[in-house]
Amino acid sequence: MTATIPASHRDILDTKALAHLATIMPDGTPQVTPVWFSMGEKYLLVNTAEGRTKDLNMQARPNVAIVIQDPIDPYRYVQIRGKIAERTTEGAEAHIHALSQKYRGKAWIIPPGEKRLLYKISLDNISGR
Repeated sequence: MTATIPASHRDILDTKALAHLATIMPDGTPQVTPVWFSMGEKYLLVNTAEGRTKDLNMQARPNVAIVIQDPIDPYRYVQIRGKIAERTTEGAEAHIHALSQKYRGKAWIIPPGEKRLLYKISLDNISGR
């Protein structure tokens, strides 16, 4: 099942708003990380380095929730619940550079030996306020 972001909230996706990504720890407790994001044609895209907590959690337990809060009106937001559709290195370095341009206005410096990962998250359930 694929949902769509309501037209009334699509403008939030073009701001520098952070996505608050909730994953599930091995003991079943939630873990939340603010992340940079972009919107693909079918998926919400996030980027991380291999081995980080969110990477390990999403690999083992692919159900996630995301809230993207309007930076101007904190009571306006989009909530997405979905699953990891794909984890790939393909395009991950270009994606982190594009996100860094969006959020910081400059290229990202990838530390030597760090492997970047691109996560594609399905849009299974969307709500907003």
